[in-house]
Amino acid sequence: TLGRDEFLRLLYGGRVSLQVAVLATIGAMLIGSILGAAAGYFRGWVDTVVSRLTEVTMAFPALLFIIALASTVGGRLDNVTFGGVLGKGVVTLVLVFWVFGWYYPARIVRAKVLSLREKEFVEAALMTGASNWRIIRSHLLPHLVAPIIVYSTLVVASYILAEAALSFLGVGIKLPTASWGNLLSDAQNYYRVQPLLMVWPGIAVVLTTLAFNLLGDGLRDAFDPRAKI
Repeated sequence: TLGRDEFLRLLYGGRVSLQVAVLATIGAMLIGSILGAAAGYFRGWVDTVVSRLTEVTMAFPALLFIIALASTVGGRLDNVTFGGVLGKGVVTLVLVFWVFGWYYPARIVRAKVLSLREKEFVEAALMTGASNWRIIRSHLLPHLVAPIIVYSTLVVASYILAEAALSFLGVGIKLPTASWGNLLSDAQNYYRVQPLLMVWPGIAVVLTTLAFNLLGDGLRDAFDPRAKI
């Protein structure tokens, strides 16, 4: 063996996996929220353009395109680590997830803004001459924070699974940089002599994903107690 400490690799792999998931979630939610809010508030041609762009993006077989982009673009971006702050390959996966991850939050925010736009407090703000930016910032954004935060926790969990799957297939984070996905893949070589090497990364993925899902459920109940009735 190479004398590697598997526990430390598991911890480091968790850091890399969480880097991918958190950064991908922040970017996808930011892009989707901006486009969704613009489409829902301004409607008209803005809504048409965003809706058609959303439909086109959803029509692509996302998994195949993610694998293709990660395989082709990854060679140029894998070494971008911002001075060692990020693991190798993190930037590639984050950018790929941004491309295919913005449209779900865009649809959620658009639907919420379309509903809020018909409320009396928005009409009152329009009658007082408030600018569009002020209405969005002061009247709509406070109502969007809760659903965005709740949905973000669920998205983090999905990106942890996506990173693990891509790294397991060899198109995500590549060895020797550890992530939970490639630790699972590498453990296949030793499953006869050390089967537990496959167990610990799998448990880490399951527990972390479950934790974020439970966090999302808890935040949803906290922000909207009526949902429990």
